[in-house]
Amino acid sequence: MTTDVRSNAPGDHDAIDLEAVYPHPVELVWRALTEPAALATWLMTNDFQAKVGHRFTFRTDPAPGFDGIVRCRVLDCEPPRRLAYTWRGMPELPETMVSWSLEPVPGGTRLRLVHSGFAADPALAPLRDLLGGGWRSKLLAITLPDLLGRLAAGSRSQGAP
Repeated sequence: MTTDVRSNAPGDHDAIDLEAVYPHPVELVWRALTEPAALATWLMTNDFQAKVGHRFTFRTDPAPGFDGIVRCRVLDCEPPRRLAYTWRGMPELPETMVSWSLEPVPGGTRLRLVHSGFAADPALAPLRDLLGGGWRSKLLAITLPDLLGRLAAGSRSQGAP
């Protein structure tokens, strides 16, 4: 399954601003964003907790110039509508911020991702482009919708609405 992901601010040098509508209730999408096992399925292995102030990491395979660890801290958590955390993939670069907004719409949930703070340092421009491509073409379009479908199927098989 592939979901159409729309860019809200093409050409913005500070932020990646993306939006998609998923045919699932807000609570299910929230689970995908906040349960560590679910996050690991569509994003990265992590030790996330939906608590303001919690410091956590996302972990993936290292690459040249990147140790494979994204260091984060939860800034805002308003279940099941808003989540924000810092994002630092390279210790020598400034933090950026990832924020998620969930809105119920007829037939599902509108999810908006704003990953901002890239204008703080010109060295972040290539990272913005790299991350933007991944968020748009793979994570929000393919891996998250696939996980949501599996979570929904599991909920139905257990008798949940």
